[in-house]
Amino acid sequence: MSGQAGRLILAATPMGDAGDASRRLRDALGSAEVIAAEDTRRTRALAKSLEVEISGRVVSFYDHVEAARIPQLLTEIEAGHTVLLVTDAGMPSVSDPGYRMVAACVERDLPVTCLPGPSAVTTALALSGLPMERFCFDGFAPRKSGQRKQWLRTLITEPRAVVFFEAPHRLADCLADAVEVLGPARRAAVCRELTKTYEEVVRGPLAELAAWAADGARGEITVVLEGAQPVSADPANLVDEVEDLVADGMRLKDACARVASATGASRRELYDAVLSARTAAQR
Repeated sequence: MSGQAGRLILAATPMGDAGDASRRLRDALGSAEVIAAEDTRRTRALAKSLEVEISGRVVSFYDHVEAARIPQLLTEIEAGHTVLLVTDAGMPSVSDPGYRMVAACVERDLPVTCLPGPSAVTTALALSGLPMERFCFDGFAPRKSGQRKQWLRTLITEPRAVVFFEAPHRLADCLADAVEVLGPARRAAVCRELTKTYEEVVRGPLAELAAWAADGARGEITVVLEGAQPVSADPANLVDEVEDLVADGMRLKDACARVASATGASRRELYDAVLSARTAAQR
């Protein structure tokens, strides 16, 4: 066993254009004793395109084998070896395998570092043309319409830009649901095939984007949704937003607190306004 501790390296890989590969990634591909790859064939193809000769052992590291692979990789690191973790494209752990391996290394106090690089999230934000001083990332949108609408309702008053991934065959339905829940005027950007030959960014109100997507879309999709604009803090104008959250299972007090926080309305006045509206509806 080596007397020197090994380490885990998380490395971002190009999303499409191999020219985005960093020098540090090239060096790591050629020197790491073990390369844990989401798709071993794609990793070997990337190395070939970069004219890098892989000298270490390449093992698969995708969702279904991740848990079983971790003990083996920990043993390699403890033996003083460098384990390079790469996914098909972009940064490991971001909607891709990786975070469990990082957590396991942290638990054992093993060194972990990262080679920064391409990311669909930040690339889409930069290209969106939308305000993005504050943003959140929501992974993949829910697949089923009912769950998707419930998720979209949580974004009604979200003031930050929201980035999420969507499969091309579900994009039209997702945007149609977004129009229904968030309204036709909320702005968004659909980013398709980022950094690749047929890169395309379509920007506009949700209604326009839904009409565009109805004809079908191909490739890898990243969507950026504009943050909610401040609305009138008049509690009477916010009752429907509170009731939507309650309909999704949130307690009335919690729903009032969320909407009040996003709009600046008085929580107490908003709660009273909801009760008054309910009483009026029963008459």
